[in-house]
Amino acid sequence: MKAEDGITILKIGGSVITDKSADDGAAKHDEIERIATEISGFDGRLIIVHGAGSFGHPQAKRYALTEKFDAKGAIITHNSVKNLNRFVINSLNKAGVNAVPVHPLGNTVCENGRIVQMFIEGIRIMLENGFVPVLHGDVVMDTVLGISILSGDQIVPYLAMQLGAERIGIGSAKDGVLDNDGKTVEAITSSNFRDIEKYIGASENTDVTGGMLGKVDELLKLCETSSITSYIFNAAKNGNVSKFLNGDDIGTAITNTGT
Repeated sequence: MKAEDGITILKIGGSVITDKSADDGAAKHDEIERIATEISGFDGRLIIVHGAGSFGHPQAKRYALTEKFDAKGAIITHNSVKNLNRFVINSLNKAGVNAVPVHPLGNTVCENGRIVQMFIEGIRIMLENGFVPVLHGDVVMDTVLGISILSGDQIVPYLAMQLGAERIGIGSAKDGVLDNDGKTVEAITSSNFRDIEKYIGASENTDVTGGMLGKVDELLKLCETSSITSYIFNAAKNGNVSKFLNGDDIGTAITNTGT
């Protein structure tokens, strides 16, 4: 790895590594290990963000954390997501990746659910020294609400802007964003988003952070303030994570190119 290498951010959705239909944490350990093996072949500066799936969304809904402050519910939800993070970290290290956990609860402050401050310097030093920081959706402190649910879909563009990432991949359980015929949309821009928006559904299972529509919305906002193109692809398909990390443009591109 060279110091001048650009930063890649890879998000793995909770629907890929957990059973999101479960009422409580149910990890797909085989999938976590497969993805860790694919990531191990990448030799560059990498940040991983993973979703919470059944380790966060059901708990947050159970304690109505999007509606009210509940300290007990926040702790239970955070501990559940932290367990999933531990599974991911252990599999990555087993595969030879120098992965380290970065829990947003301890380094992020939001205001009405939007990030206003995150301690970035620690992540920057990790990258410079060959570590792979692994963040996740989490419960975080909020200056207005006390606590709020922070989605990995918001963490990714924030880190991309703060650290100047060159490449972003969002690994979901679908072949990108699908149109009304079930075909993958090649590219979404601010120009065609309104035409495609009606086809983009929320998560089929419990999701307190906006599902696929939330992902696209966050990435389009990133396009408005940067030249970064993001790719939403199917990380549940064997080899796709490797393809993205090797530079293949797969799935749906979220971009301002050509607008």
